[in-house]
Amino acid sequence: MPAKTVMQPGFQTAKAAPGRLKRRAEFLKAAASGRRAAIGGLVLQALPRNDDAPARLGFTVTRKVGNAVIRNRTRRRLKEAARLLLAERPIQGVDLVLIGRDSTRGRDFKALQSDLRKALERTGVT
Repeated sequence: MPAKTVMQPGFQTAKAAPGRLKRRAEFLKAAASGRRAAIGGLVLQALPRNDDAPARLGFTVTRKVGNAVIRNRTRRRLKEAARLLLAERPIQGVDLVLIGRDSTRGRDFKALQSDLRKALERTGVT
């Protein structure tokens, strides 16, 4: 018997979920050709794609930040900040790479969201 899907109150589905950057070549292309903004707790690299597809996101945190547990926690904070921002205003036709810093982990979450908004404005995405 198939599982029953239950919609929770207040739950909304996104019309076009952002894609993911997964291959190293995609990250390198964004780093080489994209616009860059380093603000507070993150670095954003944005590469326009000239299409109307939803934004594709990539996340990276280097080993300088800490061990695997710390890096994963930092990456999860970046993912959640991006998810919330893209839910309120979808972005199209761009590849975004968010790079976590050592300060990302301890930064207040509202400040991290503000950093992401400012970085998007500085790179000309929004």
